[in-house]
Amino acid sequence: MTTEMQKIAITEEKPLLPGQTDPEKDAEIAARILLNQSQEHSIKTPHGVLHVTLYGTTNTGRPVILTVHDVGLDSKSCFSPLFEFDEMQEIVKNFTRVHIDAPGQEEGASAYPMGYQYPSMDQIAEMIPAVLTYFDFRSVIGMGVGAGAYILSRFTMANPTSVDGLVLINFEPKAKGWMEWTIKMVTSLTTFITEQILNHLFSQEEMSANGDLVKSHRQRISKAPNFINTELFWKSYNSHKELIIDYNTFKCPVMLVVGDKSPHEEAAVKCNSKLNPTTTSFVKMADAGGLPQLTQPSKLTEAFKYFVQGMGYMPTSIMTRLARSRTTSRSSTGSLEGERWRSRTLSQTSQGEQMPPSPANDMNVSC
Repeated sequence: MTTEMQKIAITEEKPLLPGQTDPEKDAEIAARILLNQSQEHSIKTPHGVLHVTLYGTTNTGRPVILTVHDVGLDSKSCFSPLFEFDEMQEIVKNFTRVHIDAPGQEEGASAYPMGYQYPSMDQIAEMIPAVLTYFDFRSVIGMGVGAGAYILSRFTMANPTSVDGLVLINFEPKAKGWMEWTIKMVTSLTTFITEQILNHLFSQEEMSANGDLVKSHRQRISKAPNFINTELFWKSYNSHKELIIDYNTFKCPVMLVVGDKSPHEEAAVKCNSKLNPTTTSFVKMADAGGLPQLTQPSKLTEAFKYFVQGMGYMPTSIMTRLARSRTTSRSSTGSLEGERWRSRTLSQTSQGEQMPPSPANDMNVSC
């Protein structure tokens, strides 16, 4: 259903006398409740129907945050831990969010029949403009993981004026050819595909060290009633065309994110070397592994807040509160210039001044 939500202004807190109520605080609480309420939509596109979850209002003058998940996940399992993280609330309450589920990947989706022609990665990217048209959104800040990063990259290249910024987690322009593996395991096809997907999501080190996390994903993928849908998405991702990445590929700011134990670390480093260093930030997170948005939401929140603020979309007052709330999520920069910029940033925001633009690759760091 399509429920129109009212836009509520959220202002700074003011001291109250004992027993006095604060209408502005009440308005903020009401706004948070509204922003946490999801609205689910089924949107027709040229290549089928997309399941989309909206948080916030369609009446917004700033870009919306739009996400696309990875294979073996859906929008909830891929992004909920990040966007429900406490420190992220200061950011997301200022933005409308749109979470796209790849065809047939949403929770409770019916299994596709035998012989169903699943859309290609390019076709899924071509479905996104219909989402923007449906909600009358002018532009987005895209956030994609793995297959979702590839899809959003394709969309951005075809629609550069619709994307204000791009966060690409575990981005691989070229598929590794997982489907070319020879089946050497004496197991069922379901088990084989599940293990392929797990090797896409986690490194071998993680598979050994983080048993509970891997086990939960293994069970969720292999026991899904619509497992055929996951298999089709996986095959589509592995047959995608190679993206030719160079200095001029993206016209908007880009943040590349990868964990130091991610199976996609090498690909992310190589991709970073090809993109425009004046508009690209590279964030490599320590102890983050293949799913940093799940295992290190604090570090990713900090990186994201600076990325969005550098685009000019975060009020100084919000950045001041975020700066004060920094605890274990503090990042260490990989260069003296980056450290000077961060120190200058925190100093100026605490004084209410406008933040300076970030230097090239200011987040080329190990968090």
